[in-house]
Amino acid sequence: MINFKKWFVVFTAFFLTVPSVSLAGSIKDGSSGNPGEWYVGTTPSSIAANSHPILFVHGLNSSSDTWYENNNMYATAYQNGYETAFIDLNAGKSMWDNGALLAQKVQEVYNYFGEKVVVVAHSKGGVDTQSALVHYGADPYIERVITLSSPHRGSELADLAYSSWAGWLAGIIGSKNDGTYSLQTGYMDYYRSVTDSHANVYNTPIYTLGGTKWGSFGSALYWGGLYLSAYGSNDGAVTVQSSRLPYAAEISVGRWNHTTIKEGSSTFNLFKNYLNEETFYSASAASFETAAVTEGAETPAGHYITGGEYAGTHKESVAVEKGVDSVTFDWISDKKDTSLALASPSKKTYADFKVTADDTEFFKGAYHHTLTIEKPEAGKWTLETKADKKERYLLNTTFESPVDAMLSGEVEGNQMKVKGNNKLNVKTDMTVEYYDKNGKLKEKKLKAKKNGNDFKIPSLGEGVYNMTIDVEGTYEGTPLERTLIQTVYIDDKGKLYAP
Repeated sequence: MINFKKWFVVFTAFFLTVPSVSLAGSIKDGSSGNPGEWYVGTTPSSIAANSHPILFVHGLNSSSDTWYENNNMYATAYQNGYETAFIDLNAGKSMWDNGALLAQKVQEVYNYFGEKVVVVAHSKGGVDTQSALVHYGADPYIERVITLSSPHRGSELADLAYSSWAGWLAGIIGSKNDGTYSLQTGYMDYYRSVTDSHANVYNTPIYTLGGTKWGSFGSALYWGGLYLSAYGSNDGAVTVQSSRLPYAAEISVGRWNHTTIKEGSSTFNLFKNYLNEETFYSASAASFETAAVTEGAETPAGHYITGGEYAGTHKESVAVEKGVDSVTFDWISDKKDTSLALASPSKKTYADFKVTADDTEFFKGAYHHTLTIEKPEAGKWTLETKADKKERYLLNTTFESPVDAMLSGEVEGNQMKVKGNNKLNVKTDMTVEYYDKNGKLKEKKLKAKKNGNDFKIPSLGEGVYNMTIDVEGTYEGTPLERTLIQTVYIDDKGKLYAP
């Protein structure tokens, strides 16, 4: 293991009672810090009674500055009398790599303060922290953990990033990394099995918060919230269901998005009392166990997804069935200035796409070009795009339609089964991307054997199997298209894990 130099950086300048920030290492333009470096905030003139120091842990594709750049969490903690520390983990590594690193470094933080810390972790940082505790022996140095919208059960956006249609875009923007790989829901089902059954899992109390807001149309987390809405309440990147653990006490679920949930003005006062010496569980784990069993068994059918790359002029068509309440076209691209025009079946054109940069952690570096049509005309809609240079894209079309509840996919044994209402006349096709246990792509667009609309999940070795089911057919005489994405993990003994 690499030995990282330890930095103690004490922030001593003040401006309007807010401590200034001075970092060791190089953190510029939102890029990651140096993995393993940690920093100490200014010591308050009056330390809160019976308090523990706080160690802030960042999430996927992020760094320690997420707590104080455009965020008042550090300032809020300081003003409330709390000692603070911040650590940089590997921004794109798995919970195993980051858990091992955090376990090593938190001992140094413990030695510096002379007492246990309370970890406040955002997003994947909560999963990294639990790995440090359960699998790498960090419990003697951590009093308790507070997770802010951590994907304890993974994120369907990670599934999307590793799906066959997203390959062109994900490859160019770099969203395929060990961190995203490990947050696929199939892999996280495996991770939960080896973590929740571990003897160390109850040693350190965990408290959770989850968010339900993903902003208005065109905002940075809107598209993520729209995509995840088929899976339940979410904050634009992580569902509420995934933010929970069956043995953790839930502090609150509130109207925060994946960014605001880590802001001091949003949540600090809610978890403030959990930073002190005496804290007791105040929630029943039984209700979370029930929720974990009853939710998320089926893959919903509210999306049509395609993707690729092109240069010059390109067209994509999308079938819209009758009775659709609304349809949202989200052209996700590595280009900000793409020229897009949407045409209805009757040739009416639309060009007022809202352009926003991705803020979900899973497609960082991509741009969303989004347009919603209310009560759309049934038939074939055509999206025409032009680009001077090669462009990689992912088109996610989201429906609000009665058909969404008539079609679903579910893993049963070693089969992926597509279930449809008798009002639908559909045919299906499934391709599989197989990544080995190290996240290396071993099989691309592998065609699965089928029997009707049931597909046999191949078993090629240990790793993640990311399955894309393309559905086309008719509903009451009008064309229908949908895409289902599901991941499973197969371990070294051939056992299959599915969310």
